Amino acid sequence: MPRAQRERQMIEVAEVVFAERGYAAASMDEIAERVGVSKPMLYEYFNSKEGLLLACIREARTELRQVTEQAVLGSVNAEEAMRAGLHAFFVFIRERRQAWSLVRHETTLVGTSAAEEIEATRQQQTDLIATLMSGFFNDADTVRIQAAAEFVVGGCERLAIWCERYDDVTPDVATEYAMDLLWGGLQRLANR
Repeated sequence: MPRAQRERQMIEVAEVVFAERGYAAASMDEIAERVGVSKPMLYEYFNSKEGLLLACIREARTELRQVTEQAVLGSVNAEEAMRAGLHAFFVFIRERRQAWSLVRHETTLVGTSAAEEIEATRQQQTDLIATLMSGFFNDADTVRIQAAAEFVVGGCERLAIWCERYDDVTPDVATEYAMDLLWGGLQRLANR
């Protein structure tokens, strides 16, 4: 199997095991067994369990950025872009539950490089939202736009955690809840 394909397989399996067991309880032995490789091979690819976790988080971060950017392409106004971006986020959270659980359980990772990677994921989304907002909003106040982007990311992260308790809260419903709460304030920026 080509190296890139094997690495992808290892990351996919590790994501499942980390989500099922939590980072601390997950073992490289179990991950190696599920992948069908030796434990030394995992270490050869990722150097450590934390290195494997970092690879999982980076993979999820890359995918989240791609789906979010793709979703807003062609949006003709700020409201449409916000709705499309939020929907892409909530679909990602629903479809990639294991990846999302790595971010959600960050408190177990405090003091590790993984905590920094999770914060980098948040910052990536905040920067993306701020960039999109600055393209649609008539407000030259970059600090206000950055504050709004932080609020969107934080609010949506908490809403996504809440959604986990309710299977009937689909990505469409979550997007509407978020838009109902966020768009009123953001619309004022768009109209300045």
